Parts: sequence; C-alpha cells; structure tokens
Amino acid sequence: MSRPVLYPLLFASLLPSLAQAGTADPKAKKKEVLSKVYVVEKKYRSMKGPDSTVEIKLGDGKTDELIWVTGYQAVMVGEDGITPMPQEFMCHSNLDLDPRAHQKAMQNAEGGISGRLFTLSQGQFDIHFPPGFGIPMRSSEALSLTTQVLNLNHDNPKAKVRHRVTVEYLRDAEASRPMKALFQKSVYGLVLLDGKDGRFGMSIDDSPSEAHGPGCLAGQNASTHEYNDEFGRKFTGHWVVPPGRQVNRTPVSRLLDLPYDTTAHYIAVHLHPFAESLELYDLTDKKTVFKSKARGYADKIGLDHVDYFESEAGLLLYKDHEYELISVYNNTTKEEHDSMAVMYMYVLDKRFKK
Repeated sequence: MSRPVLYPLLFASLLPSLAQAGTADPKAKKKEVLSKVYVVEKKYRSMKGPDSTVEIKLGDGKTDELIWVTGYQAVMVGEDGITPMPQEFMCHSNLDLDPRAHQKAMQNAEGGISGRLFTLSQGQFDIHFPPGFGIPMRSSEALSLTTQVLNLNHDNPKAKVRHRVTVEYLRDAEASRPMKALFQKSVYGLVLLDGKDGRFGMSIDDSPSEAHGPGCLAGQNASTHEYNDEFGRKFTGHWVVPPGRQVNRTPVSRLLDLPYDTTAHYIAVHLHPFAESLELYDLTDKKTVFKSKARGYADKIGLDHVDYFESEAGLLLYKDHEYELISVYNNTTKEEHDSMAVMYMYVLDKRFKK
C-alpha cells in the first residue's frame, strides 16, 4: 500500500517571496480569488486533472471606470487558502475576457485581440509588467478564471489543494504616470496530423526558403487541440513526445498577425515537463528575438523554472517579417509524454487613446 505524501516545510518560504515580486505602482490594487478545493487522489497528466471556471470582476462592482491590469499571480495552497503546497500540482491558471464584449466596452481597443489575458503554469507563477505598462479595460467587464490541477509524480497523494490567484490592477484615476497600453499576441507550436507537407498556412506549391528549415513535424495528438488551415491540413497544438530529444519548428507569422511594427514589453511561455527551450526566431533578419530556457526538477517530473522577458524598452517586432517558433523537448523517460509550446507576447498598442 502506498503512503500519503508528506510535504516538506521548505514550501513555507515560497509564497512570501512570490507575493513580493515585481515593481507595482504604490496605488495598485489586488483582487484575490480562491479556486474550489481540489482533491488530488491519483496521477493526472496535463489537461486531465480536475478543473473549474468562475467569473470575476475587478474594481468595487459599482463604478464603471478605466483600469489597467498590471500583474497576475497563481500559487498552490492548501484547503485553508493559506498553507503553501507543492507547485507541481499546478497544471495551469487562465484568465480570459470576451474579445467582442471588450471591444464594445472600450470602443477604441485594438481589434483582433486574443481573449486570453494570462496563463500561468509550472515554472512561472507570477507576471508583472514593467512600470507604466498595463492592459486597459473597463472595471465593469467580466473575466473568466479557469484553474486545473496536475499530478505526475505521486500515486496516492491524498492532497487537498486550491489555486490562490491574485490579479493586480490600477485605477486610471490614481495612476502616478501616464500608462502605456499593452495587448496580448500569442504564437504556438503545431505538429501535422493529416495532410501533405507540414508547413502550417503555406501552400505545398510554395518553395520554402532555406532559412525556414523543416516544417511542422508530423506527430500524434495528445488531446482535442486541433487546427485546420485553408489547404485541408489538420494540426495539433498538444502533441505526444516520444522518448528522446525532439525539435519542432512552426511558421508563426500568420498566427502573430501584427497590425503594425511594435515592441514586446513582456513575454511569458507555456511549456510542459521535459521542455528545454522555446525560441522565437526572426527568419527575415536571421536572428533570435527571444529564447526561453526551461529547467526541470532534479528528482521528479515537472518544470521548476522557465525564463521570461520584461523590459520598458521592449523588443522590436515587425509586421512584414517572417517568424518561426522553435520548441525543444528532451523526454528522458521510456514513456511517451505530452507537450505544448506557447509564447505569450504583450506588445505596445499604438492605437489606444483614452
């Protein structure tokens, strides 16, 4: 009979350090939300554990005003909502809005934005934009918070856990400086499931340049995350990684779909265990824009750390450049595991006006 897992006291020092991260405006406010209690009774692979979704609103619920979302944090805690728990139990925490409702509420928001504001998963538990930057929205807008648990290591944990999520925001009326608007653009790795040639969104008659390298690799779907292009091909963004090292290259210029040249001021990534790196490569200039390196736990399956990018100056992104997303996984086990590779870029909205 397996024994319940005993969690060491080293986690007691984790939450305070996370809570103090970032350089928030002194007038910033915080909205804290506790997820339902999840009972972790067995192993759950990515996207297979218990999950739930709740609706939240920022602000006092009475005043409809312009606010700026400046940060997001998600950590695993016990049933009491306070006791630190191992972060390996986190699959992900997603904060979403309705793009159409947002466009209507803001009237001047950038068109074609993603409904995803934030995703946090293993390896990164908080996001704080550089001072003076934020995502503008109305305090009356509804947000959707989805949380899910994961367990890749323990047969009989008997653990009761919750996600403790904190959304950091600033009332425009209280901002100590003029704010710069960000909106989120994401690109993701894909593998080919069905159809000829592996280049997503590119005709098989197109002759890929040498700079592009091989197309999206052919792979096996790990769930229902499927995408079709206009050439009758089917791809997945959640694929199976066999034992060994795997490099996947996905053309992402079409996915990025920039409305103009701009700058990225924060970049976060979503990766699964056994990831080594995720890189955005500029094929036009033949150089790396940003490469996030991942580090796994030394004694168990999971990600201990993934790199992120934060800068007031920002990284240049060009509307007419060709970009490629390169993910590297190294499955050191003898079993197949699942993978994803998503890069979330928070870029300057040049059209925003108060």
